[in-house]
Amino acid sequence: MGKVYERIDGRLRAFIEAQKIFFVATAPLSGDGTVNLSPKGLSGSFAVLDDRTVAYLDFAGSNAETIAHLRENGRITLMWCAFEGPPNIVRVHGRGEPVFRDDPRWAELLARFPGVDGAAHGLRAVIVVSAELVRDTCGYAVPFMTYEEDRPLHRSRFARETDDSLDAYFRKKEHVAQSIDGLPGLPLPLPPLSAP
Repeated sequence: MGKVYERIDGRLRAFIEAQKIFFVATAPLSGDGTVNLSPKGLSGSFAVLDDRTVAYLDFAGSNAETIAHLRENGRITLMWCAFEGPPNIVRVHGRGEPVFRDDPRWAELLARFPGVDGAAHGLRAVIVVSAELVRDTCGYAVPFMTYEEDRPLHRSRFARETDDSLDAYFRKKEHVAQSIDGLPGLPLPLPPLSAP
């Protein structure tokens, strides 16, 4: 039977932080808009900021649906599944905000992810999520799967990019500056990436 939690702490926090992958779901306000679901999983790219707030690093890619939906309405759900150990699924429903490179909070947020070289992955935003509902359910139907290692492909692809070439890459992609449904996506030009 599922349970609702007041905060992300103790056993719940330990479970979330131990998972190697999580999923992010967002949607536009329009009833016929495109729902987006994305896997996230680079080691060190997720952090619990406090017992009601989490954040993750948003890296270069060929679209920006999550950013566009958050800019429009802020609704977001994050989900973790236990692929090893006891079955469990945890969801955090809440409000999210993309914090971009030129935001005054950037350096402080980036410091919460000390093991990740943002420049090597084309870091474009930190997604900060305020939890409104935290709950778990059984994961009886989730299969056992074993983590081997992070794929090196994302880093090897984006490590060679400069801020200027990354900005040019984003401008060439159809769904980065705006979403599939035409919502504003990643603000361009891309501000320079500064260290924490």
